[in-house]
Amino acid sequence: MLTSPSPEGSLDPRQTPDADSTSTPSAPPRDGRYMIMVISGLLALGLGIGAAALPVPYVIESAGPTFNTLGKDGDKPVINISGRESFPANGNLDLTTVVMTGGPKSPASIFDVFRAWLDPSKAIYPEELIYPKGTTAEQTVQQGEIAMETSQENAVAAALRELEIPFEQRLNVAGLSDPSPSAGKIQEGDRLVSINGKAITSMSVVQAELAAGAGAPVVVGVDRNGTSVSETITPTKNQSDRYVLGVLLASDFTFPFDVSISLDNVGGPSAGMMFALGIVDNLTPGDLTGGKHVAGTGTITADGAVGPIGGIAQKMIGARHQGATMFLAPASNCADVVGHIPDGLQVVKVETLADATAAVERLGSGQDTGSLPTCTNN
Repeated sequence: MLTSPSPEGSLDPRQTPDADSTSTPSAPPRDGRYMIMVISGLLALGLGIGAAALPVPYVIESAGPTFNTLGKDGDKPVINISGRESFPANGNLDLTTVVMTGGPKSPASIFDVFRAWLDPSKAIYPEELIYPKGTTAEQTVQQGEIAMETSQENAVAAALRELEIPFEQRLNVAGLSDPSPSAGKIQEGDRLVSINGKAITSMSVVQAELAAGAGAPVVVGVDRNGTSVSETITPTKNQSDRYVLGVLLASDFTFPFDVSISLDNVGGPSAGMMFALGIVDNLTPGDLTGGKHVAGTGTITADGAVGPIGGIAQKMIGARHQGATMFLAPASNCADVVGHIPDGLQVVKVETLADATAAVERLGSGQDTGSLPTCTNN
C-alpha cells in the first residue's frame, strides 16, 4: 500500500526542533515548464474523466424487481375483480422485470459498461438492437405504456377464455402491411365480421381458416361504417411461413365484469402471461399455487398463446433471488434459457396459458413436476 508523505509543515519524529532557529529553508525554484506540465496533466485528466462520462451506444440489462400478481403493489391489489365473485389467493405468481441502463431514457457511460462486463449476471447489447435509431425517451415511455395496456387486456381475454367465460371481441383494421393482398379491398377502420361464412370471434378463427385453405382465396366480410362489405382475398405467406391477409388488427373487448390491474413504473408486454395466471387464480376457488412460489414471463395473446420476451436470463436470476422455485418460460425463449438457469430453479417451457396453468396446478397439488417440459440443447 502506498502512503503519503507528511504534510508540509509537519515534524519528522526523528528530528528535534531547534528552538533557537529563526529561518526556514526556501522552496526550490520552479520554472515555467514545470507549471505547463502540471496544467497539461490536469487538463488531460479532466478530459479523460469527461470522455468516460459521455454516453456510449450500449444497453445493459440487469435483474429487476418481481411483483406478485396475487399480492399488492403498495396498498392496492395488483389484480382487482368487481362484478363477479372472486377468491383471493395465497402463494406467489411473480411477474419478473429487467432494469435497462442505456438508451434514450438513461444513457450508459463507459464506466457502466465496464462494470457490467465484469458482472456475469448482466448482459450488454448494442443500443440499436434494443431501440430503433432516433427513438426518443418520450417515445420509449409511451410505447412501454401502450404495450402494458394491451398486454393487460389480452391477459383478461386469455384468462376468461381459459375459464370458458364468454366475452365479446371485435377485430378492427388498424392498417395494412406493405405490400398487402388486402390492398384496395380492406380499409383502415373496417371491422372483420366473417371469413368464408364463419363468424370471427377471435384471431384464432382467422388463422385456422387461412391455414386450412393453404393459400386458397377466402371471402372476408367486414362492417364498414355500418355497411356490410364482402371481399375475396388471396392470402400470402409471411416471414414465419404462415398465411396472412396483410392487415394490422387491433382488438376491442367487452368483458362481462371489471378486471383492473394496478402496477406502477412497469412497462412493456412481457407480464401478460403472469397477469393471466393471476386472473385465473382469482376467479377459481382455492389456491392454484398451493402456497408455492412461482415466477415467469411471456407475452400473451387474447387466444392464450405465450410469446417470447427479452432479458430472460436476468429475469430468472431475479426470480430465484426472490425465492421462486419454478419459473415459467416461453418455449420460443429456450435458446436464451439453456446455460443460464440459477441453482434451485426449475424452468418449465410453455407455449400457451393452458400449459402454464397445468404446470402451476401440478406444483400446487403436490404432484411430481419432474416430467414437465423443459428447455434443452436439442
